[in-house]
Amino acid sequence: MTRLGVNVDHVATVRQARLVNEPDPVEAAVMAEMGGADGIIVHLREDRRHIQDRDLNILRQTVKTKLNLEMAATQEMVKIALEVKPDTVTLVPERREELTTEGGLEVAMNLEYLKKMTGLMQDAEIWVSLFIAPDVDQIKASHRVGADAVEIHTGKYAEAKTGQEKDEEYQKIINAAKVASKLKFEVVAGHGLNYRNTRKIAQLTEIVELNIGHSIISRAMLVGMEAAVREMKKVIEGVL
Repeated sequence: MTRLGVNVDHVATVRQARLVNEPDPVEAAVMAEMGGADGIIVHLREDRRHIQDRDLNILRQTVKTKLNLEMAATQEMVKIALEVKPDTVTLVPERREELTTEGGLEVAMNLEYLKKMTGLMQDAEIWVSLFIAPDVDQIKASHRVGADAVEIHTGKYAEAKTGQEKDEEYQKIINAAKVASKLKFEVVAGHGLNYRNTRKIAQLTEIVELNIGHSIISRAMLVGMEAAVREMKKVIEGVL
């Protein structure tokens, strides 16, 4: 069964809009797990626009499933990861001006640096995943880095405007997942997935986990976090 990781960043986005104490992403994470989430994801950004260090520290103590820290491959973030020790670190590209992560990590042009950062975290028994475009060259580069997993960026598939464009992007994901699986990666996918477009991705046997945030948080505003997670689990299972 394909696992579901739930990103609770945007609960913190609402909180930070008023710089108050609610809603609390830690509480949201507890409710997501009660709804069947197989893991909790947070992205600690350099500018701390949503998730704060306090959130990460408490989540490390309270998450019962798996804690996945998305972060830039900077010395500051590696230091934090080594102190907090999440179960998984997902290295992502990060630009201060972007609304959300816009593309995959450029692995091929940063091999030695990423290899060093990956090694430091693996020495601390932290599983390392690289967030990359569905590009075979980037997957092969990730293999040279020595990462444990790759997360395939599904944004272009999710944002495709025409059926042909969506089919083309879906085929890229298929090809990338097959290559990654042959290279013995744990294959994950995420970005822009929602209750309408997730089922086709979940049907790919090479992909073992889907990481979804915005769509679940949006749905949770209407039906509650537990119900929103249960609904997404049913989509992944093909029964909704």
